Amino acid sequence: MNAAAETFAISTETRAFLDRKHQLFIDGKWQDAISGETFPVIDPATEAQIATVQLGGEKDIDAAVAAANKAFKGEWSKMTAHQRTRVMLKLADLIDANMQTLAELEVLDNGLPMMLAQYTIAGYASEFLRYYAGWATKIHGDTIPVSPMGLPNGESLTYTRREPVGVVGAIIPWNAPIAMFVLKLAPALATGCTMVIKPAELTPLTALYMCELIKQAGIPDGVVNVVPGLGHVAGAALSSHDDVQKVSFTGSTAVGKKIVESALGNLKKVTLELGGKSPVVVFPDADVEAVVGGAIRAAFFLQGQNCMAGTRLFVHQDIFDQVIGGVAAIAGQMKLGPGLDPSSQLGPLISADQRERVMGYIQAGKDEAELICGGNAPDGKGFFVEPTLFTNSNQNIKIAREEIFGPVLYAQSFGDSDLETIAAEANKSIYGLSGSVWTKDIAVGLKMAQLIDSGQVSINCHAAVDPAIPFGGNKMSGWGREFGKEGLEPYLKTKATTVIFSQPPF
Repeated sequence: MNAAAETFAISTETRAFLDRKHQLFIDGKWQDAISGETFPVIDPATEAQIATVQLGGEKDIDAAVAAANKAFKGEWSKMTAHQRTRVMLKLADLIDANMQTLAELEVLDNGLPMMLAQYTIAGYASEFLRYYAGWATKIHGDTIPVSPMGLPNGESLTYTRREPVGVVGAIIPWNAPIAMFVLKLAPALATGCTMVIKPAELTPLTALYMCELIKQAGIPDGVVNVVPGLGHVAGAALSSHDDVQKVSFTGSTAVGKKIVESALGNLKKVTLELGGKSPVVVFPDADVEAVVGGAIRAAFFLQGQNCMAGTRLFVHQDIFDQVIGGVAAIAGQMKLGPGLDPSSQLGPLISADQRERVMGYIQAGKDEAELICGGNAPDGKGFFVEPTLFTNSNQNIKIAREEIFGPVLYAQSFGDSDLETIAAEANKSIYGLSGSVWTKDIAVGLKMAQLIDSGQVSINCHAAVDPAIPFGGNKMSGWGREFGKEGLEPYLKTKATTVIFSQPPF
């Protein structure tokens, strides 16, 4: 057991799960990878190994897809929408009942603070399942008043059915493992699809624990299969598989492009939730205290390792110094530490490679901008990086253009310009995922929200997320939408049927 788990008590259930053998979950059964290979799971707060997991490969993906295909045509296809609702609600209850174990595993696996792990599981795991469970009985087609082939009105019936696309491949990231697992799972179950899920190799544990709960909930064997493995092996095999009808991917834009290329073989549906470099635009009448707290959360939530992070802060010159001073004061006092420590406010980055990548950006920032606070990786164990703030008047620098995926915030002031000019600066990015506007003038807020080219814009908060709010990006931030009714669409196909009651007149 690692140092953090020894210092800060974890439940006996969590300890027992960590100590067990971690296999692949295929067709409702635990099994070893065909290759027999394994990989270590590392606690990013201590750099200690906490588990060993079987490493799935291409043949394991084949087996999982075959199981999902069989389940799609078997018992699962015969279950009614009401029955799907019931098993989804039972799974949600099981998540709540096992929240402490899931939260502890998420903390040890990912490094985020315990409070955030519990918040994520309660708000974006069980509640997402309940939300989509409610949709299962409300997926329906339409009747269309048409007169095909010249038939008189009323001499035919045309209707549509919404049908599940089939086997779905889901490739989930390491920054919010349990939330992303459920986000892919819930709409698939609601629509009647089956799944093969590849969790990130850095954070596979909560996905594997969820398999036990899926079994307990009564979801038939083969409906959900989980194959941990490397992205360029298992992920590539899943996204290119001819028996997979849709891929849902959350991750980097670079990998998203590779997913699209892999999906060309059978022209499968693809949804992509990719990178971001979201603007936070603050007008002079905004509540400075609220802005400071909001900017801290926007930039440093999950150690800045989230796609909707507000990492470009635009503040009107009249209050720029107040806002920057407030952000720096709080950021400079944030306590870094293991997520199991209740006093920790900022956990580690996910890996040594990610820390090195982020520190490379910070060095670039030191060369091109003014460092206000942070900028260091503390000595000792754990992949920690201080919350860091830079200012500059030029967006044409590396830290202002590229997604860093770490606790690094870039700030710039603006003067008395028209809203179109301000929005043009906010839109100087290849990304368009999230954004926020801070003002007491609702007309300014609404106009700016309209002008900012992002899939989601919030006013006087950043990245408002709820199961019912559609989420997704414009430009190079992705394809399609998740959450809400829109989140069902990629899992469904439409079939039109026409019945004629009499022969056409020709």
